[in-house]
Amino acid sequence: MVSLAEKMAANMDMSAFSKADELKKRLWFTVLALIVFRLGTFIPLPGIDPHVLADIFAKNSGGILGMFNMFSGGALERMTIFALNIMPYISASIIVQLGQTVIPALASLKKDGEAGHRKITQYTRILTVFITIIQGYGIAIGLEGMHGSAGVSAVINPGFVFRFTTIVSLVGGTMFIVWLGEQITSRGVGNGSSLIITVGIIANIPTALAQTFELGRVGSMSLPVMAMLLVMVLALIYIIVLVERAQRKIIIQYPKRQVMGRMGAAESSHLPLKINPTGVIPPIFASSLLLLPITIAQLSAENGPAWVQTLSQMLGHGKPLYLALYAALILFFAFFYTAVVFNPEETADNLKKHGGFIAGIRPGKNTAEYLDYVVTRLTVLGAVYLVALCILPEILITKLSVPFVLGGTTLLIVVQVTMDFVGQIQSHLIAYQYESLIRKASLAGKGKRR
Repeated sequence: MVSLAEKMAANMDMSAFSKADELKKRLWFTVLALIVFRLGTFIPLPGIDPHVLADIFAKNSGGILGMFNMFSGGALERMTIFALNIMPYISASIIVQLGQTVIPALASLKKDGEAGHRKITQYTRILTVFITIIQGYGIAIGLEGMHGSAGVSAVINPGFVFRFTTIVSLVGGTMFIVWLGEQITSRGVGNGSSLIITVGIIANIPTALAQTFELGRVGSMSLPVMAMLLVMVLALIYIIVLVERAQRKIIIQYPKRQVMGRMGAAESSHLPLKINPTGVIPPIFASSLLLLPITIAQLSAENGPAWVQTLSQMLGHGKPLYLALYAALILFFAFFYTAVVFNPEETADNLKKHGGFIAGIRPGKNTAEYLDYVVTRLTVLGAVYLVALCILPEILITKLSVPFVLGGTTLLIVVQVTMDFVGQIQSHLIAYQYESLIRKASLAGKGKRR
């Protein structure tokens, strides 16, 4: 085994990469799919005056619309067919997953294996269509009430036709993104939904840096503040990498077994539990749920009733109500998604079936209680880490009027997805090298027998 590991490490070079044809095809497919997504963010909705729309977003770029525009890769600002990005699908996934905990029919589908998974996916897609219709109608109504500096409406011909075409265009664009994300996941490298959101964020980084440097050039931001901002970004990246790689390893012991009439030695392994097992899911889910009410409130604030204007101001970026809702949703999804991805009872049963046990803990119920205790403590740490990472930089950025792309939420998404992407590439390369070594070993064995 040592020689095999040494050979595998020695052969980890570009020659192995050049021979991994399947990996190259997957990478090319991922790149082309993401290019198609970026092209779609420039196809505008019909019936909108782009100059008036640009004027309106210039006045509201520092608000919550600017944050959601960042997640859509600029598609919301240009009001394109991809304006909602993949957020409706994420909202539908949240609702379906919550439904599995309270609806027995959905819970039973989860246990039906691949067939049940396909049905759940189909239900999620149908719910995505309904959510997109509601959000599309809200955006259409909001656009009809928006006016530029000269009092000109953002919609050229308001009415039923505009609302219908807007809803159809947004539904078609959103479902195309959902399909594209699924294709990337199955035929490309990485998680398609996460990569689509990440590409949208990365596309705004050059503009965000240019805006930051412009603030320094005109004197709105001093050089020490810019240096502090750079240090903060680098420190956040370091903390994200450190925490995302951190694990709590629980030692699993296996009793001695008799093999070929001889008693073998006792074996041990470890069960790795991450401090943040949910990754980027809680911030993305929280942002997705806040998207609809905040977008409609801000689009309707200009000509809406007084309570809508008050709500829009209270839900502004960096405001206490927005930060409180965002933090509460992150905490909720951190615990909820941990319960979805890790089942202590099921893990304890699997250990018991394979003869594994934790030293000092009785197998079965006691093991499940111990695992639940450890996971709960880790989830508390992970949830506090996520809230601090997403909320504290947002407060600082709001005070300094820095673009949202330099905040903790965006850095967490970009760093986490990049780490996952690189990890999947390494897994493909290792799998290819194993196959290559096994093939060489079999050929060498045939040569010796001859």
